[in-house]
Amino acid sequence: MYDFQFPDESLTTWTMIRQTWAAINKVAETKLSKINSTPEKVAVLWACRDYPSILTPAEISRLVFRENQTVAGLLNRMEKEGLVKRIPKRKGHPFTEIKLTPKGEQATAPGIEIMKRVVTELLADMPKAKQEQLRELLLPLRDKALDQLHIEPTRPRGYESGEKVPVNW
Repeated sequence: MYDFQFPDESLTTWTMIRQTWAAINKVAETKLSKINSTPEKVAVLWACRDYPSILTPAEISRLVFRENQTVAGLLNRMEKEGLVKRIPKRKGHPFTEIKLTPKGEQATAPGIEIMKRVVTELLADMPKAKQEQLRELLLPLRDKALDQLHIEPTRPRGYESGEKVPVNW
């Protein structure tokens, strides 16, 4: 990977963000490949295990910030592997639900543990104040990009504005 310095500072910053994300994701992919998993698969398993209400493919798309068709393909592969099952639409439930299978339950914890180690190791040398500063710097950039995509950051169903969404970590 090259350390670029463009005449345009914006392009240099963009490249640094892009390279950082690609490298971090590659670390996670490499570690997770040892248990035949991926960051996306772990995110879906985690959501299936811990999401506080009914989980639908559309809600998974919002949780992992992927297109519906990408999530549909991921769910198809995970269903073939026996990790999740789709519960078809039925009376009183006008949507397909996604549930973990016993095999999916067993696969969830190891993937989450690997992701925890990756995150912890990568951020170990960055003081909490610097992490907070980084989040403060990234928030307006994220929100501007979401605005251009006409997407509003929202809370999952059942959570009030300003209420923290608990995550089992």
